[in-house]
Amino acid sequence: MFCFKMGHGVSSDTTGQAVVESNSNEHSLGLGHGVSSDTTGQAVVESNSNEHSLGLVNFGNTCYCNSVLQALYFCKPFRERVLNYRITQKSKKENLLTCLADLFHMIVSGKRRTGALQPKKFINKLRKENSTFDNDMQQDAHEFLNHLLNTCADILTAEKKEEKEKHDKQRSKSNNFAVSNNYTQSNGDGQHNRMSINTNINGDTASAHSSIEDTWIHELFQGTLVSTTKCLNCETVSSKDENFLDLSIDVEENTSITTCLRVFSNIETLSGESKYYCETCSSKQEATKRMRIKKLPRILALHLKRFKYFEVFKQYKKLSYRVVFPFELRLLNTSEDCTNNDRIYDLVSLVVHCGIGPNRGHYIAVVKRDGSWLVFDDETVDRLDPSNFEEFYGVSHDLGRQSETSYILFYESRDY
Repeated sequence: MFCFKMGHGVSSDTTGQAVVESNSNEHSLGLGHGVSSDTTGQAVVESNSNEHSLGLVNFGNTCYCNSVLQALYFCKPFRERVLNYRITQKSKKENLLTCLADLFHMIVSGKRRTGALQPKKFINKLRKENSTFDNDMQQDAHEFLNHLLNTCADILTAEKKEEKEKHDKQRSKSNNFAVSNNYTQSNGDGQHNRMSINTNINGDTASAHSSIEDTWIHELFQGTLVSTTKCLNCETVSSKDENFLDLSIDVEENTSITTCLRVFSNIETLSGESKYYCETCSSKQEATKRMRIKKLPRILALHLKRFKYFEVFKQYKKLSYRVVFPFELRLLNTSEDCTNNDRIYDLVSLVVHCGIGPNRGHYIAVVKRDGSWLVFDDETVDRLDPSNFEEFYGVSHDLGRQSETSYILFYESRDY
């Protein structure tokens, strides 16, 4: 997979941060976004905000990474947690999360409000830890998002486990000392005291173990799906919960995100070779199956499945279907026992795929800042004219047509 975009000259200032010297304010595929530029041709982002708008240098087809990082940076709850992790993190060991935290810190604390940074340390760590990304080929932005969130969650879980083991060890020493004193003071009550202490330790351990996987990655992005299956022979209903960090949905021609989500939760009939094995009937039976959302996440990451394999072509093709996405979203495909089904989301950022297919394309990020929308195209930062926002919906049902289409949408709940 290769990334096709216009080149940008990059230099560095005295702080070591890369400064973009752009010869064009148009995007890589020549699709305009109604941006402004100064007399040098460099894109200008005018804002009264104290928030920085720094691009990220492309290190050989790393637009898939840059676009996701920019989209996540403008998810405020995520950015705050990452920056806080940098302050509170006790371990000195470098990992992907520490590299991400350092990058976000460079963005938020840099002297320049425009220009670009080089995410070299993050890219090097990413490539070192995962061979999939250890090359100059274009990668899938959604695959990278999954890797990043799961890796960060694993790091946090491991650190919580290590901290808990350290705490238990210290507490065990303290309790052993207390037990020793109790035995010295009274042989009659000593056994009773020891049993009480062990009960408390076991109770605390069980409680800590049950929540050890609940990291702030899970608190922000994790939702729960419930799959309900009904046997059409005995009418036994079974259900199964499944957690998710992002939700992948199929796309159809000339539709909307709301419709795609409704189709996602349509009742499906399992028959023929897809019959359901019913435990009650002890045999395969026809059944109905439905997937709904049981718990809504604080940050909803929606992945639009725009790449589909066609047997006739023996390859994946891009679905450039027009899919309208709202700025305000409320999910209606929730289960009856969903506790937060009235949650309302606001669109805060999106990753856009530009090009004709999965092997020939480019990724950019579109983010909301202070009520305005900005386009991050690697080193270049442009203001988006609201009248041009619809171009990210999609253009046509024609396969192989060049387009800029939404690929990953990030919605933030208002009640965060």
